[in-house]
Amino acid sequence: MNRRRPARMRLPSPPGELVIGIMGGSFDPAHSGHAHVIETARRAAGLDRVWVLVSPGNPLKKTQTAFVDRLAAARRRLGSRTTIVSDIEARLGTRYTIHTLRRLMKLAPRARFVWIMGADNLRDFHKWKNWREIARLVPIIVIARPGAMPKAGLSRFARQFSSHRLPESAARSIARHSAPAWVYITAPLDPVSSTELRAKMIGAVVLPV
Repeated sequence: MNRRRPARMRLPSPPGELVIGIMGGSFDPAHSGHAHVIETARRAAGLDRVWVLVSPGNPLKKTQTAFVDRLAAARRRLGSRTTIVSDIEARLGTRYTIHTLRRLMKLAPRARFVWIMGADNLRDFHKWKNWREIARLVPIIVIARPGAMPKAGLSRFARQFSSHRLPESAARSIARHSAPAWVYITAPLDPVSSTELRAKMIGAVVLPV
């Protein structure tokens, strides 16, 4: 009796020995602020690829838009030759970042991963499941966001891992540092946020009379 081998998980792009930035989130909706964070991180850290992982269900946020619509919109707004928007969390069946990272590191053992986040997310990083383990698993690059400082700099993560913070000049080599290691990039700011966009979209809906 022949048993079929389980299908091999298709990664967002061939990982090889590349330096790959990973950015996760609800992307409800994807906007220029996300694009700004991605591009700033890509340039600062010299990333070969960025994988944007659209969450099928963020445990810390209630999404108002169906996953397939968020994924399609993110691909239109953020996708490029070097930035791949992926549904791999839905295919892996992972709900938390820590579980996703563990799986990706097993599936692509030669790649060097860097986690990307905006400083606005750094403020609540300690609410993420196993956040300390995430910090010890992959280097982190944090991109400045409007209104995020000084709370981001005083966050529980920033205080607990203060001795592992690298100078901004070390961003280019962040992937070569063993975690925990993180760097804060003070770049020009893009003021757009998903919350504001959703509010505008809801406000623009015209109800039938």
